[in-house]
Amino acid sequence: MPGPLEGLRVVDFSRVLAGPHCGQTLADLGAEVVKVEPPRPDASRFAAPSSGYMSGYYAQQNAGKRNISLNLWAHEARDVALDLCRDADVIVENFRAGTLASFGLGYDDVSTVNDGVVYVSITGYGQRGPWQGRMAYAPTVQAEAGVTDTSRNHYGDALVDWRTDSLSHGDVYSGLQACIAVLAALDERHRSGRGQHIDVAMAATLVRVNERVHVDLGPNELGAEPPVLGATDSPFFAAPSGARIASSTSLVSSLSFPFWLRAMRRPDLADDPRFRTAGDRLENVAELHRIVQRWMRTFATDEALDAQLDESKVAIGTVRKLEDLRQTEWARHWGAFVETTDAAGGRHVVPGPPWKFSRSTPPPVGTPAFQGQHNAEILRELGRSPADIERLERDGAVVARLPQQVSESNP
Repeated sequence: MPGPLEGLRVVDFSRVLAGPHCGQTLADLGAEVVKVEPPRPDASRFAAPSSGYMSGYYAQQNAGKRNISLNLWAHEARDVALDLCRDADVIVENFRAGTLASFGLGYDDVSTVNDGVVYVSITGYGQRGPWQGRMAYAPTVQAEAGVTDTSRNHYGDALVDWRTDSLSHGDVYSGLQACIAVLAALDERHRSGRGQHIDVAMAATLVRVNERVHVDLGPNELGAEPPVLGATDSPFFAAPSGARIASSTSLVSSLSFPFWLRAMRRPDLADDPRFRTAGDRLENVAELHRIVQRWMRTFATDEALDAQLDESKVAIGTVRKLEDLRQTEWARHWGAFVETTDAAGGRHVVPGPPWKFSRSTPPPVGTPAFQGQHNAEILRELGRSPADIERLERDGAVVARLPQQVSESNP
């Protein structure tokens, strides 16, 4: 069976992470995605490490997309871009508000020639409003949206600036929320026959995915102090409070203190005055940790510990490096990591799809394209003659940076 989005045509004007992640997800589900890249390449092409002439960062977010590189300052390049949009089902972009409109490629422009298009724009703070023009990158939006403060409070004063997390949550989550919105708008289009513009704000996304909003805003909204431990009655909910150092390092988590008592065969601790309530346990958490640590170290292997914890519905997970996970039987069975190659023979390990369908078969992970690699192919599909293509190249309306050019510019 074809992929669930087989036949869907996507034009991806985005760069770096939030937009490309949205486009990548659509491609992994079977959509045909054409990335439109400006003459100044996507900055992620220069990220390390690389294989041959291709950045691994770029490959991970753009595998399977075809690539055309257009100089939108040239009017003929704008015509090419508008022709691409004319037959597209979805447009993805993550420039500052109004940027593509200044080239005649905003939603109002595109919908004039394609009223069924679903056009998604990802920015830091939205297309309208008091912060619409602000520069936005994941770390800055994470700071504005409370993520950095939460991380700093969790890890302590050792981390006092934005470098509290090496992962770009603001970008990746926004890309996924954009993808969800696109699929919803496509479903609505089946009923109305019309497309629409979707405005995704990274800051609003980070609020949306923050499961602690009800806790952090509790005193203001509810007029009462939030519970000491939030939604859980166990001081072990947050790793690494259940860490065990033995044959490996493991983390455990459970939503309820009684589950721990059952696993440890220590019902007596429920009546210990130091541990009767969540507040008591928090006040005496160091001693409680010592008790748990001593018990965990009585097991000769992680497998034996896992079995007893599993019996009592307490989860355990070994702290692994990604390479360790890649070598597990689970990762091989699921296809959690996939190796792909580019046109120059570079090899890249990228994430496999996180879903499996009972009837549909998403396509295999494709190859990442060099800048402008599919210029001529896409232009021919748009009806341009060989003479037109040669002229567009000569005039600089379309550009390419293929392996040979990359090699010459980086001796």
